[in-house]
Amino acid sequence: MKFNPDVSSSRRKARKAHFGAHSEARRKLMSANLSKELQARHGVRSMPIRTDDEVLITRGMYKTREGKVTAVYRKKWVVHVERISREKVNGSTVPVGIPASALVITKLKMDKDRKAKLEAKSKNKEGGKTDVAMSNVD
Repeated sequence: MKFNPDVSSSRRKARKAHFGAHSEARRKLMSANLSKELQARHGVRSMPIRTDDEVLITRGMYKTREGKVTAVYRKKWVVHVERISREKVNGSTVPVGIPASALVITKLKMDKDRKAKLEAKSKNKEGGKTDVAMSNVD
């Protein structure tokens, strides 16, 4: 059921917005869940994936393999993970693209901006819950 009259529920428009998204919007769309330990530590469920994060592949042919993210290829909606490659017919090796939704982040590459974003997300999550719980007390 549609709750917000300002947002279209048209499949055509949703697909156009998704596949026609610019790079900064794709960054957010290419988020991956954090591991259970990271979720517990930071109080955040998912984060946009970036180079140098360590990930675990959860679906597909490379399931259960771990590695460091070498590239986030936003144009093709895929992430390249180190040691996940295949050999072409001519003998050269190419990295295999893994969808961001098939990954779990096991170790975050932290910098000050990312740390601030994590704190803001967890504070927002905690603040939202308490406001909703206390809104009908009187």
